[in-house]
Amino acid sequence: MAALERFAAGTVIPAQPLALTEDLQLDERRQRALSRYYLAAGAGGIAVGVHSTQFGIHYEHSHLLKPVLQAALDVVADHGDADTVMVAGVCGPTDQAVREAVQARDLGYHAALLAPQGAGDLDEAGLLERARLVGQEIPVIGFYLQPSVGGRLLSQDFWQQLANQESTIGIKAAPFDRYCTADVLWGVAHSDRADQVALYTGNDDHIIGDLLLQYPRADGKPLEFVGGLLGQWSLFTLEAVRILALSKQAKAGDTAARQELELLDLPLTDANGAFFDRLNGFVGCLPGIHEGLRRQGLMAGLWCLEPDEKLSPGQLEEIDRVWQAWPQLRDDAFIAEHLESWLS
Repeated sequence: MAALERFAAGTVIPAQPLALTEDLQLDERRQRALSRYYLAAGAGGIAVGVHSTQFGIHYEHSHLLKPVLQAALDVVADHGDADTVMVAGVCGPTDQAVREAVQARDLGYHAALLAPQGAGDLDEAGLLERARLVGQEIPVIGFYLQPSVGGRLLSQDFWQQLANQESTIGIKAAPFDRYCTADVLWGVAHSDRADQVALYTGNDDHIIGDLLLQYPRADGKPLEFVGGLLGQWSLFTLEAVRILALSKQAKAGDTAARQELELLDLPLTDANGAFFDRLNGFVGCLPGIHEGLRRQGLMAGLWCLEPDEKLSPGQLEEIDRVWQAWPQLRDDAFIAEHLESWLS
């Protein structure tokens, strides 16, 4: 399948936010506009129903899950390439995760990003069995989700065993922790399928560092992050595409590309800290993403399914600061040029 080949080679996959109206109904026009933006910016895929789309659509607001998944597919059918990678977030206990995997597969998604969120008290063996059962329905992307937003700590052995499952095509490392990220790398590097599992960074706080990293596999060949599946890349997506291209050039020996990325490293991390609300334990990360997209006209407001999910005290001022400090990251002119057509 061409989409899975593109995934294996590495691409930009924004984690799509959820566009809502003020009365918390799906704003389908803006939901589709987001997908159009990502495709026009050159993203190679879209992840839908993931943390950035709000986990509530898997539970108390589950009536939204299928329409949101379908809306992205409809846009890709009209504006995407044949190999656009469609990733569906899958959550919950094992039986729910399997049901969601079947739904995603039947709709036309290529892979499931399997979050530990909602898996209950399963131990690592239970999580591996859950992944195996989901993998009988659709290819699996493992997900190291940071504990502050619903994840849990997982061992090197877990990642090695997950990589050894034949249905595992990739792993998104997003623990926001270098020790935990090293555990993922060690586990994949020492698995029997290190050359068949694509690593994607989800460490929004360390994107460029991950993309430049090369880790020795057991056979001596380099293991690297081939792309990113990121909430941060739901913002500034045109620049994200350029950053990934630069990282590939840098690893091929292009000194100028590496130097340019080094100059972007701190600005990107600083900007992410504001949007993701790192000063308040990431509590305001979802409305923070919404605020960035609202400023560019893609979203109408900051509304989240949980009424208490709002910008934290001082977060707006932090966003104002990085917005002014790092204009080179923003896609303002590109979005302004195309926004009317994306919203039509």
